[in-house]
Amino acid sequence: MRVLATGAHPDDVELSCGGVVAKLTATGHEVCIVDFTEGEMGSRGTVADRYSESEEAMRILRVSKRVNLQMPDGFFEVNEENLRLLVAEIREFRPDIILANAENDRHPDHGRGAELAERAAFLSGLNKFHTTSKSGKPQDIHRVRLVLHYIQYRDITPDVAIDISDFFDQKMDSIRAYKTQFYDPKSNEPLTPIATEQFMQSHRYRASELGRQIGVKFAEGFTCRRPIAVHDLSSLL
Repeated sequence: MRVLATGAHPDDVELSCGGVVAKLTATGHEVCIVDFTEGEMGSRGTVADRYSESEEAMRILRVSKRVNLQMPDGFFEVNEENLRLLVAEIREFRPDIILANAENDRHPDHGRGAELAERAAFLSGLNKFHTTSKSGKPQDIHRVRLVLHYIQYRDITPDVAIDISDFFDQKMDSIRAYKTQFYDPKSNEPLTPIATEQFMQSHRYRASELGRQIGVKFAEGFTCRRPIAVHDLSSLL
């Protein structure tokens, strides 16, 4: 199985589905991360910091590939140019599943990121939507089987919850790789909603509370625009 994890900003994936990504790579599945922007509008750190931090997070999660599409942070739109960029990556990597931003969230980029992923997944399967690879060769169509949206700043009731108990610490290590972005009592950078000690505590609490609801220690949740298909009732146990 191949999974493409997309995010409007570097660190979106780690914060919201880093446990699932770690679990996938540990069990032999291939994961590619596509960041839409460089996070240049962030109040803390620099673009160079974000690249360095995202590379370290990628190493911690054992992801095979990471791409940054360099769309403008805070201003990217769901337009033909950006859809072509993402469809080209989908057709290059050929994932079975796409993990995408929350559909409704505090940061407006997240909702746009969610819609961009949904539309690109659809367009990737159309014969008359043409894209080329980085080497200039026409790409074959690719139909994504499932798009799941992870949960971000706002609390959303998930449609599916995945046990990440054995991978929660690895997830947190990948988040802490973004040293400029999150809580550091020695930092002189501006305080932001995600840079507080309480944010990191609440992040742990959310995974613990969702885990409690499904009978495990920690879990991550996702929503989906269509029913989740299972082979039989035993798949739900």
